[in-house]
Amino acid sequence: MFGSEQEESSSQHLNMHFDHQHPQQSFTSPSIHMRQLLISCAEHISRCDFYGAHRLINILSANSSHCGDSTERLVHQFNKALNLRLNRYAASGATSTSNLMPSLLIPKISAALPSSAGSSTTQQVFDDESVVQSAYLSLNQITPFIRFTHLTANQAILESVEGHHAIHILDFNIMHGVQWPPLMQAMAEKFPPPMLRITGTGDNLSILRRTGDRLAKFAHTLGLRFQFHPVLLLENEESISSFFNSFATYLEPNETLAVNCVLYLHRLSRERLSLFLHQIKALNPRVLTLAEREANHNFPIFLQRFVEALDHYTALFDSLEATLPPNSRQRIEVEQIWFGREISDIVAAEGDGRRERHERFRAWELMLRGSGFHNLALSPFALSQAKLLLRLHYPSEGYKLDILNDSFFLGWQNQHLFSVSSWH
Repeated sequence: MFGSEQEESSSQHLNMHFDHQHPQQSFTSPSIHMRQLLISCAEHISRCDFYGAHRLINILSANSSHCGDSTERLVHQFNKALNLRLNRYAASGATSTSNLMPSLLIPKISAALPSSAGSSTTQQVFDDESVVQSAYLSLNQITPFIRFTHLTANQAILESVEGHHAIHILDFNIMHGVQWPPLMQAMAEKFPPPMLRITGTGDNLSILRRTGDRLAKFAHTLGLRFQFHPVLLLENEESISSFFNSFATYLEPNETLAVNCVLYLHRLSRERLSLFLHQIKALNPRVLTLAEREANHNFPIFLQRFVEALDHYTALFDSLEATLPPNSRQRIEVEQIWFGREISDIVAAEGDGRRERHERFRAWELMLRGSGFHNLALSPFALSQAKLLLRLHYPSEGYKLDILNDSFFLGWQNQHLFSVSSWH
């Protein structure tokens, strides 16, 4: 932990690093020093030292930028999230922790950052569905992570339903449906091609309907018999239970069911997850495909969650720095909107208000086995496809693909970032 004298020293030390007119030697690199300051700021917040956190936010703000190198950009996003957490303390005036200090003694935190990073402006951007969806499509294009999860999950589904003539895919949080055209094309090449139905869930009915229209038009060009059913599904127990009750009667007796959970399960609380997985198991799917972040952002203790998130997003920002030009509009969009929204949620939100509850593969494995599932090994062909994707479209030596427990892990350098597995 850093006291006030250390903070003032840190400010001078950082300014030495970032002022090119006064080069200084140091045993600590700027990126490590910035990391230490971020963690120190989180420590101040954890013990309700709002003045100390406020001073560090000012230091970090002066030495970070959304358009600098990967360290400066990462610090900029985490600093905004810390600022948002402090603003929520100030706005609440009295919580179980802030009762320890009168609200009048909490500094005016919004002055710590430029107006462009104000919490209200940031939240408005995160709430703009069109902006968020555009960032997701950019993420899908400029990084291999989403394509890797989709490609691997698709192959697991294709192999599991081989020889079946009526396929029903239940896709939780389908979004734009970009996962499915390659699978539809592969099915259309079968003789005879199967009948395909997709039930896609989401929290925006307009987006769901547009997704269904696009997929139906694509199926028509392929000559593939196809139906799409949009389902508005909220992330609460009542909505989920109601959905499973109705879906069980909707499933045709001759259909082979595949359930797809790509970057979805982490949105459910631990209490809801157990029931959710048992309800999926009761549907007796031929295969359940699962893709998730390889990180634990579900710690109840804020400081542990913060450090884990800092490590995870450092690797993600480093991968973008190494593979995209500095002026890439899409990189800026992904970092500020998609990753920025996730970081703000992990750092600033608590309880039911937090959506990004990522868990490591080991935790998902225990939950799935406890719900009656067993792991299906991903095939050598799925592995060759994933390797080909990286080689042709993302030819950087930094991306690493590993096989552990019959599942695939994609990461940057030596850190796993995403996992894909299949279950029955």
